[in-house]
Amino acid sequence: MKLVVVLCSLSVAAMCFMVYQAVRQELKIYHLKSRMLMNVVEVRKKEESIIELQTKIKDMKATVLSVNTNIDELKKKKEESNKLKVDSADGLKAEKEVAIVKLKADHEAAKQKAEADVQALKKQILERDTAICGFADTTKDEVRKLCGIEGAEK
Repeated sequence: MKLVVVLCSLSVAAMCFMVYQAVRQELKIYHLKSRMLMNVVEVRKKEESIIELQTKIKDMKATVLSVNTNIDELKKKKEESNKLKVDSADGLKAEKEVAIVKLKADHEAAKQKAEADVQALKKQILERDTAICGFADTTKDEVRKLCGIEGAEK
């Protein structure tokens, strides 16, 4: 009988130990499940923030792309503007040169015309003087000087 009591006590002690181990394992599992649920919630929050950040990054990339496109367009416009300025300056310089050449040509033409007019007027004066000399009295010294007569006819 003693043996039966000892065996029963040992089996009760073993059973208590097994129950204790089972309860301890269940508590560990419960804590692990609750921690796992908390981690899942945190992961979902972080996934949402990651998705938001990815969306913001995409928006920023689109903005940067549009800004870069605008910068390229502005650079092209600036180059065209500079090219137009250079072309305009060259055009103005060419126009000035053409205007100067034309002005010189007009000046030469006016000068030649004026010289021709002066020659024509000299010729008219000479013809008039010659006509006057035909009517003038050649006995006077002044008339002879004007008419270019050297000898005196008396």
